[in-house]
Amino acid sequence: MSLICPLCHQPLLLQATIYRCGAGHQFDQAKEGYVNLLPVQHKGSRQPGDSPEMLLARREFLDAGYYQPLRDHLASWLAQRLQGTSAQLLDIGCGEGYYTAAMAAALPSAQVCGLDVAKAAIRMAAKRYRSVKFCVASSQRLPFADASLDAVVRIYAPCNEDELSRVVKQGGYLLTVTPGPHHLQQFKALIYRKVQLHVAEEKAYAGFHQIEQQNLAYTMTLSGKAATTLLQMTPFAWRAREDVWQTLAEATEFSCDADFTLTLWQRD
Repeated sequence: MSLICPLCHQPLLLQATIYRCGAGHQFDQAKEGYVNLLPVQHKGSRQPGDSPEMLLARREFLDAGYYQPLRDHLASWLAQRLQGTSAQLLDIGCGEGYYTAAMAAALPSAQVCGLDVAKAAIRMAAKRYRSVKFCVASSQRLPFADASLDAVVRIYAPCNEDELSRVVKQGGYLLTVTPGPHHLQQFKALIYRKVQLHVAEEKAYAGFHQIEQQNLAYTMTLSGKAATTLLQMTPFAWRAREDVWQTLAEATEFSCDADFTLTLWQRD
């Protein structure tokens, strides 16, 4: 991958276990294989991103297979476009690497990198998925050279749109995943008096044009523990009353809808 220094934006070269740029900045490769490219002045908080406890709960949920249809669909869709190429692909906000690893497995000839602002997430990912490159960095300042990436995947993650157009090469792809209209509506029914469907994201990325869109929807049957974990992973968890958490935790099973919108964009 064409990494650049987060401080001076010059190319980074790996020499033994240290990434160095021409200006003399250097970044050690961790024993797990990842590199931390998030300078303290870019962190915004002491420990940005998800906590280790939340990451462990999320890994347990994902390992149970509840989001496997989404993971498999993403990997298949990318393989249709990039199979057999030496593409450079970035997964923004990769977390503990669940989706990133599937992309790498589907694209054995590609160079796949996962990026997250949470150091704990990247450490977990790098420990488990040794064949994938991971880095700690901000999606607001991507540590990649101009027009160096063939594809970027964004699953819910925040991003800097100017950075996306900078790093994706002409003809390259941006694949986004957003909630479909019925996503987790059963959770909403427990929390809100009136359930409103997700409004479709009306998005236009400067420098990209939309070429395809697909919907993926299915019903999940969750254990009580999985249901509380999933609720904690959602942006409306903080609105849930204590009795909602207790009801879910005590449930033998809880059925809810997974509904995703996948959109493929191409760089002009």
